[in-house]
Amino acid sequence: QVQVVESGGGFVQAGGSLRLSCVASGSIFNINAMAWYRQAPGKEREGVATIVTGGGTNYADSVKGRFTISRDIAKNTGYLQTNSLKPEDTARYYCTVVMTTGGRRHDYWGQGTQVTVSS
Repeated sequence: QVQVVESGGGFVQAGGSLRLSCVASGSIFNINAMAWYRQAPGKEREGVATIVTGGGTNYADSVKGRFTISRDIAKNTGYLQTNSLKPEDTARYYCTVVMTTGGRRHDYWGQGTQVTVSS
């Protein structure tokens, strides 16, 4: 099995920064992508950023220029650097690890880490 654990969330004032981490452990191989999602109370979960094998990245328009996704392949760890945080960034942030085994795609999710931004 695969375990995904996020960390780094917290309470920060508007304009501040947080670095979120996502560590995958267990039966890890062929990680194709790592992605961050977020969900605010009463809202649907939305994609924030994705990084794929080879280093290509993609961001939601709402975070472009403020957030940066990266990964350390050797450590099976992903990061989300969040800068210039706004109150509307308040949400629970989830990491997902996408792996392909035997031709089948598997998505593994963590429990999330809370980010709260005060105005």
